[in-house]
Amino acid sequence: MTPIHDLTDELAPELAVELGLKPDEYERIVGILGRTPTKAELYMYSLMWSEHCSYKSSRKYLRLFPTSGPRVLQGPGENAGVISAGDGWAIAFKMESHNSPSAIEPYEGAATGIGGCARDIFAMGARPIALVGSMRFGTLDSAHQRWLFREATAGIDGYSRGLDVPVVAGEVYFEQAYEENCLINAMTIGVMREENLTRAQATGVGNKVVLIGAQTGREGVGGASVLASQEFSGDDDETPKTVVPAGNPEEGKRLIKTCLELLKRGLLVGLGDLGAAGLTSSASEMASRAGTGIEIDVSKVPQKEDEMQPFEIMVSETQERMLAVVEPERLDEVVAICKQGGLLATVVGKVTDTGNFVVYAGDEVHAEIPALSLAEDAPLYDPAMAKPAYLDELAAFDTSTLAHPTTTEALSETLLTLLKSTNICSRRWAYKQAASQAQTDDSIVVPLGNDAAVVRIDDNTNRALAVSSDCNGRYVYLNPYRGAQIALAEAARNVTCVGGEPAAVTDCLNFGSPEKPEVYWTFHAAVSGLADACTALDVPVVSGNVSFYNESAGVPIYPTPTIGLVGLLDSTDESCTMAFKNEGDVIILVGETADELGGSEYLSVVHETVAGEIPALDLELERDVQAVVRTLIRKDLLTSAHDCSEGGIAVALAESAIAGGLGCTVMLDDGLTPTATLFSETQSRIVVTCVADDVENVIEALADAQVPYSVIGEVGGDCVLIAGTATDTTSDTASNTLIDVPLSRGAAAWGDTLEQIMQEA
Repeated sequence: MTPIHDLTDELAPELAVELGLKPDEYERIVGILGRTPTKAELYMYSLMWSEHCSYKSSRKYLRLFPTSGPRVLQGPGENAGVISAGDGWAIAFKMESHNSPSAIEPYEGAATGIGGCARDIFAMGARPIALVGSMRFGTLDSAHQRWLFREATAGIDGYSRGLDVPVVAGEVYFEQAYEENCLINAMTIGVMREENLTRAQATGVGNKVVLIGAQTGREGVGGASVLASQEFSGDDDETPKTVVPAGNPEEGKRLIKTCLELLKRGLLVGLGDLGAAGLTSSASEMASRAGTGIEIDVSKVPQKEDEMQPFEIMVSETQERMLAVVEPERLDEVVAICKQGGLLATVVGKVTDTGNFVVYAGDEVHAEIPALSLAEDAPLYDPAMAKPAYLDELAAFDTSTLAHPTTTEALSETLLTLLKSTNICSRRWAYKQAASQAQTDDSIVVPLGNDAAVVRIDDNTNRALAVSSDCNGRYVYLNPYRGAQIALAEAARNVTCVGGEPAAVTDCLNFGSPEKPEVYWTFHAAVSGLADACTALDVPVVSGNVSFYNESAGVPIYPTPTIGLVGLLDSTDESCTMAFKNEGDVIILVGETADELGGSEYLSVVHETVAGEIPALDLELERDVQAVVRTLIRKDLLTSAHDCSEGGIAVALAESAIAGGLGCTVMLDDGLTPTATLFSETQSRIVVTCVADDVENVIEALADAQVPYSVIGEVGGDCVLIAGTATDTTSDTASNTLIDVPLSRGAAAWGDTLEQIMQEA
């Protein structure tokens, strides 16, 4: 067969450049095909060989990640990663970016990010049970940033409600570095029985290829993959808003229910999601994984717009569509079940043994491409690297040269200022918008301020999963290697604090242009750090996403390798929360504080400074601290546990007090300056409480684990009272009082700030 000749030797290279292909990439395509490519072929290659789809600048270093382990059932390479949760249960999860579409149309960008991630999950045979949103914006003193935040949150809310899948956890940061490029990372978690694990493979020569779901339109033609593979100009008038597809969560819900029913009945050989690059990516990847060929007749694809061209149909990013492989004798049953579910199910092609991806439009052949060349043979690049010049200068910044508060009044006001910081204050406004209150009966811990969410796996088991999403982009900016490690350590620490044992990671690696040596050096350092930390903490990476070109007018975002971590609990009875529980409970600090204010929220908020050496991280100590805290939770010896992170121990104590409605009286005798004692962000620290009768057992366990600890105070009262070693205070030298904040003031500062800001016009 001969593909239609719709491009001349002169026009084809010009179109290739317009579509983002480099001249040598075009020549490589000509070499693969042995002829001038058609328009459809160029569109297909341009998307599949884009940075977003092919990872051509990152794949080399992604191989550093540990990806296997005793719990891993499916690692990278499929729609989602899958781990065993015990007793035959399995958890599928995946994190994806939808940054550029959300910067253009925040509602639909965030909504379709959630929808696409959910399709990745049920394509594996899992029922989606929980969603996580990780978002970053510029500072909220800008009306535009408030609009982005409001609309993106509403998009997550709208789609999650439509799917009837709750948002159980997440994070949101506000930094100047994200002013021009917001980040919207979505994570979905699903549950299944291990035997129901499905893979997106086009096996079985002669099997039918069936398109299930929405009619195909021109939405997002060349959209997600192109947007995510290029830098914004910064000119809003030039932004192609039409490339952002819209989602239909109600149809998405029907799609989930119907596809899971088809899988349950064993009617599908394979199932793949149509996301970025649409039919092209799904079909080529399913064929290449199976080592088969595939034929698609675009004239049979249900279309909602007139006169769509073959290339448009092949790269359309219309949402709520899945591609299934079905044995011919089961086709009628598949179509009937889809019809019953209110979904179209149309045979659009078949599986072949040629290894080629052939696109027909009736009798005309518009593409004939080796399937493997689309999915796997994109050129791999190893861009130049250069250490950013700013790193050494910022790391050398001496925080002691700043004028730090010393009096009780000034330190107390500093704590209130930090509690009001948009990076620390309650996310209640976002949670309320994002349907987290529409919890299913499976949910155990409501995530209003807890370190991580805990969700029962299924009504038929008491097993549960814990999930957290974390990354401090400021840390990674100041020290890419260690900052990425801290992102993982904090995610694992958060899961530990609710009783979960960290099991596996999905990630979303958000960076600027890989073509810039300093950005690529940062990417390499962050990936190396994350890989080393995953190995040290024995947490494999089972899925993920790379998002490059997050910059505008040449200015990149903070490097932001977002971590989505899933942990496991054998029983929901083993879960714990951060809230102080009882008057008289004893407060213990597991870990110890050092003078580490570099990169801290204190420096950023109080001194408007982003500089300094970020906290050190001893991965062996981190592992031991987390292990002993999990053991204490499982033995029911702790009444609360809370990670020390942004804002230091003063903020951690205040948050636990606010959550429990109980104050505390604490003595911090660490010999540091008041600001370091209170606001240092030293890693590997967890504030725990226990009843007085259990103190001896808790201390014995901590001593046996050989981790540093100190008994620092007691729960009770209506104030957060923190004393310290001798200070420069004048009015409180006798008591050495550092902090004296009424719980009501702390709660108002922490709880109301975001809602007040978002009420502004």
